[in-house]
Amino acid sequence: MLTHSTRRWLAGLGVAGAFVAASATPAFAAPPASAASAENLDLYANNVIVAPGGIEKWVTLFSLVTERQPGNYTIKVDRSKVDGFADVEDSGENCTESGAILTCKVEDQDDDGSYLNFVSLVVRAKADAKPDQKGELNFTVTPDDKSESVSYSSTVETGEGVDLSTNEILELKGAPGATLKAPFQVTNRGEVPAKGAVLYVVGADGLQPSKRYENCEYTEGPLHDFAFACRFDTTIGESSSFRLDDSFGFTVPADSWAPNNFGGFSTWFTPADWDEYRSEAELPAKIGPNGTEGELKLEPATGLRSRQTDVNPFDNSTWVDLQVTGDQRADVVARGATVTGDVGATVALTVGYVNNGPAAVNTGGTESPWIGTTVTLPKGVTAVRASENCFDSEDDEWVPGKPGARVYRCFTDGSIKKGQKVDYEFQVRIDQAGGQAGEVKLRTGHEEKEIKDLNPANDVAKILVNAAGGTGGGDGDGDGDGGSLPITGQSTGLIAGLGALLLAAGVGGYLVAKRRRTRFVA
Repeated sequence: MLTHSTRRWLAGLGVAGAFVAASATPAFAAPPASAASAENLDLYANNVIVAPGGIEKWVTLFSLVTERQPGNYTIKVDRSKVDGFADVEDSGENCTESGAILTCKVEDQDDDGSYLNFVSLVVRAKADAKPDQKGELNFTVTPDDKSESVSYSSTVETGEGVDLSTNEILELKGAPGATLKAPFQVTNRGEVPAKGAVLYVVGADGLQPSKRYENCEYTEGPLHDFAFACRFDTTIGESSSFRLDDSFGFTVPADSWAPNNFGGFSTWFTPADWDEYRSEAELPAKIGPNGTEGELKLEPATGLRSRQTDVNPFDNSTWVDLQVTGDQRADVVARGATVTGDVGATVALTVGYVNNGPAAVNTGGTESPWIGTTVTLPKGVTAVRASENCFDSEDDEWVPGKPGARVYRCFTDGSIKKGQKVDYEFQVRIDQAGGQAGEVKLRTGHEEKEIKDLNPANDVAKILVNAAGGTGGGDGDGDGDGGSLPITGQSTGLIAGLGALLLAAGVGGYLVAKRRRTRFVA
């Protein structure tokens, strides 16, 4: 059973995913299409590897284009090249069967901005299938207006079945700055030796690997979450168990909010299953650069001819639950502004907050706050440009940088450490003479729960326009520096969500956050 803190972390991670997903596009997103023609569909279907006696897997054909004209389509699936070793069936769509050809009808009447799934197929290896058999499923999509068709293919292959498993949960406990051993282990419960393995780990900010190894790839970027994958050439024999060597562990960030809980999960793959998962999740060939601190090894926990696939991947994942002990919080301070200008003039307005520490915020733990910012502009001004990290509080959907609103909700990705500022940049037009006031208000909370910082009294600051005696242009935090150090580039994350469940279902998500206007100020 999952512990209470693990379940709470999963709920918290959903919030992180919501913030990032609201401002992210898939790594493989294509330019929008303006018509329901086949050539604009940009098709994709995943590859699978199956084994006799193993689980069924799914191949899904869908369009990567989210903006398109709705329409109806006919999909023909040619299974002839895989019929000799695999059974391929539709999963309940409106399909008819004629020999090796499946013909499916798809109605896409509503353009809701989601991906268009054309067909999902169930794939099972036949009982007499042999390892290393391989063939293609060929898809042809034709709009009902009989315009030009478009084709795509995915690969189905058979592998040698192995059965890896691991522990359900790993519980860790330590104070900020502590290094904690994490003895991930893997057991071969099958009768076939497993030649090699890949360990994939996704975690929240507090679960930072203590070392970065040469045989592991690591994501980079702001850390609401991170991921790494380690490859091992070790042969795991029948009924044998191996674990990571003693050099592996996690280091709790020294500036972690405490007490707190962080979570993550790990999953073991055969090398072939890792290739398949990367196909399904559209991961790049490398998720990031390799480390340089030696080789991570597998050691016996007790005393291949073909590509292999796990016949029971449902017991390959470990939930990681880290309890951070101690008492360390932070003081975040709202930053208002004072600006001046003539009626009709458009002036810059920069507001936000600064983290006075000592703990970092926006780190993803269940007990530490996500900092939300409400910016209420003064009456008599109009936002002609807004920060891309802000949206109109009256709207149900996130429209980054929408001009014309009076009240904005603003969020930012990535942990904010002691001394860092977050700027939300606006351009406002002054429509009326005389002094006007608005405010910046911080919400220090997590989901529906309020989490107080060290000084809630400074979580509100004023926005003054043409105030009597105003000097204009101040950053409102009282430090007088007004300096900024922009941090640009793309933040890359592998959004965990219910990661192990998604893995078991053969579903993966890989989101790349858009370039932001938010500036982190040292």
